[in-house]
Amino acid sequence: MTPKPHRVVIKRVSGYADEAAAYLRRRRHTRKPFARTMHAGGAGIDHPLETPEGERLRAAAAELIGLARDRRSD
Repeated sequence: MTPKPHRVVIKRVSGYADEAAAYLRRRRHTRKPFARTMHAGGAGIDHPLETPEGERLRAAAAELIGLARDRRSD
């Protein structure tokens, strides 16, 4: 007896979902924080936080977040 058509689709989608979940689990262990700058043409550059550029971008973002919090409390 052949399986019902929807069961074949469900098994295939489940397989893809399992693979995607495994990929995300593996990637989560190797992720490191970074700062990304985007240019007008659509190109982006990733700056690891260990570099001087990354540290300056992190500090600027922290300052902006702090300013936003201060303004909300007023």
